[in-house]
Amino acid sequence: MVTIGADLHKRSHTVVAVDEQGRKLAERTVAATPAGHLELLAWARTRYPERRWALEDCRHLSRRLERDLLLAGEAVVRVPPKLMAGARRGGREPGKSDPIDALAVARAALREPDLPVARLDGPERELRLLVDHRDDLVAERTRAQSRLRWHLHELAPGEEPAPRSLDRAPVLDALAARLAATPGRVAAIAADLVARIRALTSTIDALEREVGGLVADLAPSLLALPGCGPLTAAKLVGETAGIERFRSAAAFARYDGTAPVPVWSANPGRHRLSRGGNRQLNLALHRIAVTQIRLEGRGRDYLAKRLAAGDSKTEAIRALRRRISDEVYRRMRDDQLAQTARQATLALAA
Repeated sequence: MVTIGADLHKRSHTVVAVDEQGRKLAERTVAATPAGHLELLAWARTRYPERRWALEDCRHLSRRLERDLLLAGEAVVRVPPKLMAGARRGGREPGKSDPIDALAVARAALREPDLPVARLDGPERELRLLVDHRDDLVAERTRAQSRLRWHLHELAPGEEPAPRSLDRAPVLDALAARLAATPGRVAAIAADLVARIRALTSTIDALEREVGGLVADLAPSLLALPGCGPLTAAKLVGETAGIERFRSAAAFARYDGTAPVPVWSANPGRHRLSRGGNRQLNLALHRIAVTQIRLEGRGRDYLAKRLAAGDSKTEAIRALRRRISDEVYRRMRDDQLAQTARQATLALAA
């Protein structure tokens, strides 16, 4: 079996083929275009009947090539960049170049047997695109609100709106009326910011409704988890990108950064907080944990149990977050199995 590692850029792709021992067999560079992708496929098929592709997991750069390879029936795995960096440091050839990086990707794929297998994008990517777009708009609105507050303070110190109120229609209407009657350039700029905030809020609300409808269909079991609202569920589904990629709850916890890291040698076993993993997933799990602590239920009871056992509050919340990760994995598996069964039923009916 030959492994073909790829170093991907906006304008060119460089691939290096290695055998099962990691020895370099050949390399090739093509343009990062559909014609270049076809050229790569033809080159690989004529040389290596048994092959798999290893792509550095940089989705904006690798997505189109990955999709073309999958549609052509090729086997593709995703190599996290940190693994590629480690393989490059351990290589004998000094320096950095596209062939060196592609060779490092291929050798990292040989060294790691449990890399995620690439698959065609499903509805999870659409959900992630919507959530990310909404997050960008919320950040843009926050910047506009901050600038507006400074202008309002300059116009009338002490008469600024209450905190967290600049996304409410009545507050924006009152500000617009007041600024329309105020002369000067500062008032004109503030009025423009009010209009921009109003438009952003309308778009954000529409996106939230769309996300809620999609996630209700994709992950009803996950939505039933206490503390997990539509936006948090959408973040979990979108960032996970297919729960079937993970062989166990422990593998999922490693991916989301809730699995502790062992730090001991010849002493009683100790573990520390993992600062790796997908931080967006970790944040979503933390949001669920904080909400469960505030509500009556199993989350608060578990926190009290850990505190009674001698944990600090921070340690107890970390332990709760780890248990929530397991529950999220179970519920997402249930949702995925239910969706697969529904699709099979529809296919039979057709």
